[in-house]
Amino acid sequence: MRQRRDRHGAGGHHHEHGHGNDHGHGHGHSHGVAEDADRRWLSIALALILGYMAVEIVVAFAAHSLALLSDAAHMLSDAGSIVLALVAMKLAARPARGEYTYGLKRAEILSAQANGLTLLLLSVWLAYESVQRLLSPPEVGGRLVLVTALSGVVVNILAAWCMSRANRSSLNVEGAFQHILTDLYGFAATAVAGAVVMVTGFARADAIATLVVVALMVRSGLALVRAAGRIFLEAAPAGVQPDAIGDRMAGQAGVVEVHDLHIWEITSGEPVLSAHVLVEPGGDCHAVRQAVQDTLRREYGITHATLQVDHAAEALAGVGSAPGQGGPHCEQPHGTVHHRGPHNH
Repeated sequence: MRQRRDRHGAGGHHHEHGHGNDHGHGHGHSHGVAEDADRRWLSIALALILGYMAVEIVVAFAAHSLALLSDAAHMLSDAGSIVLALVAMKLAARPARGEYTYGLKRAEILSAQANGLTLLLLSVWLAYESVQRLLSPPEVGGRLVLVTALSGVVVNILAAWCMSRANRSSLNVEGAFQHILTDLYGFAATAVAGAVVMVTGFARADAIATLVVVALMVRSGLALVRAAGRIFLEAAPAGVQPDAIGDRMAGQAGVVEVHDLHIWEITSGEPVLSAHVLVEPGGDCHAVRQAVQDTLRREYGITHATLQVDHAAEALAGVGSAPGQGGPHCEQPHGTVHHRGPHNH
């Protein structure tokens, strides 16, 4: 543990900061996959996607298939998402320095958000083209569509397998993986459309298959944009209840009150917490801080916690306020004030 103490005035008012430094290595790599391994698997998937995309574009024009062309467009976005993920990983690995005190870790979240927006924009264009083809369907080469789509299923299964070997707890990698997975479903729908066209001659099946792909793209795109937005807005990580954590901290032996509690993520899988903890007069601030940090680490998996710890009587002296009303150390307190017993959240 690293500790810093700032003295304020001659009255002996101490602000004690405890900062847990046992963060481990490779944030977001909860199952121990190294970043160089992630890059290797992503690069293999990229090679598969680019190679097959070139073939598919040629066949799409030869067969006059919008479904195949939409798959090729989606594969282009797949390739772009993987390239973006690789660049973001490289940027995020740079150490924190200068004005970027967290480093460039959120480059991965920018990448994930860009992937989500790309899916949504592509879905708008493909939906428009599909409606046009439903109204005026062109002739579609069913056999070419079926063979190409089935081979695309194989390629995307291989690419998806490569992506699954990388660390999907990273929103950046998950964004690229969702591109690949949506493309896999799209190829399956296109294969069905090709079989229908070949057997029945129903050309509109091609456009209908494209609309199925569009629905999948919208779902994945919205999920990525929403998840990235939560991190940029510094919301608490999904599934984490700040009020429950605040009450747990306030219930620790020796703690009188917890306020200014903030929980957010630097990047996916890296939760951070800060709070102001008031300890009962005469209590051991260092021991309380260590106990609270141990609880956060053990019960909530939060290993990066910065706590400002004060004795309650000292913190509130000179302002005549009762616990829960703040003091000169918190000119603009935020959020709920947590203490033992019933209180509002």
